[in-house]
Amino acid sequence: MSWVNTVLAAAERAGVARERLLAQAGIAPAELAHERWPIDHITRLWRAAVHCTQDSGFGLKVGAQVGPGSFNVVSYLLQSASSLRAAIAAVQQYQRLISDGGRFQMIAGETASWVVYHPRQGALAFSPHQIEAVLAAVVAFARWVTGQVVRPRQVQFSQARIGPLAGYREAFGCAVEFEQAFSGVLLDNALLDAPLPQADEQLARLHREHATTRLAALSAPADLAQALHAWMADQLQAPLHGKAPERAQAAAALGLSERTLARRMQALGLSYTAVLDAARHQAALHALAQADRPLGEISQSLGFAEPSVFNRAFRRWTGCTPGLWRQAARPPGEPSA
Repeated sequence: MSWVNTVLAAAERAGVARERLLAQAGIAPAELAHERWPIDHITRLWRAAVHCTQDSGFGLKVGAQVGPGSFNVVSYLLQSASSLRAAIAAVQQYQRLISDGGRFQMIAGETASWVVYHPRQGALAFSPHQIEAVLAAVVAFARWVTGQVVRPRQVQFSQARIGPLAGYREAFGCAVEFEQAFSGVLLDNALLDAPLPQADEQLARLHREHATTRLAALSAPADLAQALHAWMADQLQAPLHGKAPERAQAAAALGLSERTLARRMQALGLSYTAVLDAARHQAALHALAQADRPLGEISQSLGFAEPSVFNRAFRRWTGCTPGLWRQAARPPGEPSA
């Protein structure tokens, strides 16, 4: 709920009372007492905030306000991390404690690395302001955790520009491109790997144990979709000889009969095909980050019958081909494999 409170506070600074904002979003004030909100609730809040403030730069301003209290219990772990790269890795590991609305991927290059954001929306499409807020938050977070004036090498969005260019320059301090293959921030490796001034391994260990306990509590009872997705991810990293993970194999791995698995998935509104599609999407992005790995090998490892089928699936996921996505992810000036 820290992220929700950040949005509410930003709207209040713009002169929009939280009662008005919640009413516009169709959310009862009593729901502010809940520990977590559904993804679509948060999307409705964002849409209402943009409508009420009429500010095309609202998302950038929200992201710029990120500080030590913006990530719940994870904030303490981030502040004691050994480096900015280690802190981002902690965000990746404990993302669910912050929000269910997306995940981060790190694509390392020789001199710089991309921090890529992959939104995970619900039934409602994300407001583009949500994406802008996340990338602005990455830069704001890097600034407060390092104590430096951080200027990324480059920032890009998969969506079109929605506000004045001056707002993007103020938020990021670098060139910003739009309608690209993915949304991400390119940071120098020297910045990512420099020791942080407040690094404390003993404190980090204590905070990690606490965050792990909270994450385990959040995941109980065991989430079938997550367990299935995790099993699929493991299978997609192994040689499959052109075969996708099968339903019967999944049921056996989870200790269920195939009929029981189907019944439980139906009760949760899950589709085996949809879960497999999401697992393939994630595995494809990680595989493409390995610049020397042939596309044909990646296609086969993901269980696609032929590369053209993989290309169609990847275009559906990202809007571009695997080759173009890999090329866009390569830091400027670095040679292709």
